[in-house]
Amino acid sequence: MTKRFFAVLLSVLPLAALASSEGGLLPSHANINDQASLQRGATHFMDYCAGCHSLQYQRYSRLAKDLGLSEEQVNAFLNRNGAKFADTVVASMTPADATVWLGKAPPDLSLVARNKPGGADWTYNFLKSFYVDEGRPAGWNNLLLPNASMPHVLWELQGIQRPIYESGEGEAKVAHLQLVSPGTLSAEQYDAFARDLTAFLQYVGEPAALERESIGVWVLLFLVFLTLLTWLLKHEYWRDVH
Repeated sequence: MTKRFFAVLLSVLPLAALASSEGGLLPSHANINDQASLQRGATHFMDYCAGCHSLQYQRYSRLAKDLGLSEEQVNAFLNRNGAKFADTVVASMTPADATVWLGKAPPDLSLVARNKPGGADWTYNFLKSFYVDEGRPAGWNNLLLPNASMPHVLWELQGIQRPIYESGEGEAKVAHLQLVSPGTLSAEQYDAFARDLTAFLQYVGEPAALERESIGVWVLLFLVFLTLLTWLLKHEYWRDVH
């Protein structure tokens, strides 16, 4: 039975590794346990995303608790709409205005890092994959999400990328992106920016993960102690039998 279990486990591990690569996405290395990264990511979201996108499942008060901020700090640096401390994060642009100006309201991003294949890695790669496309209404496209209607709101930071197409017959396919106009951030700085924003969205998707991971070590230590106690009890019961 034991040999069969390990045989099945070994056969599944390569499949799990393949699935985790999610089609060659670059790993984000986002760390929700890095409080400073989450604080920077929250600021990035409010500066560049909250104008159009909401976080309908996330409250300012919960941000304060999990990110180690006071109510005064949240209201000063994160609450841009004058909302109440207990309110959820709502976009500055109302759904009615968004429908008139954009055709429909931009999606809520509370679960974007959970409901996409690849999770946080997908979000990180999406932020890095915008390129100029004059054929699109917004003037931008995205290598990871073709025909995306969202413009590249971070272009001043990252710079402008243009697609390099594969040579050959048939439909043109983008081989890679080339930076043709640098942004205000270096490539390393923009990667760090995208990683912090990704970490924040990953945290928003499951805020309880912070608490769950913090108590995980204690749960494992309890199981080790319980195993030792069980072994000692078994040894005590069987001592007289032998």
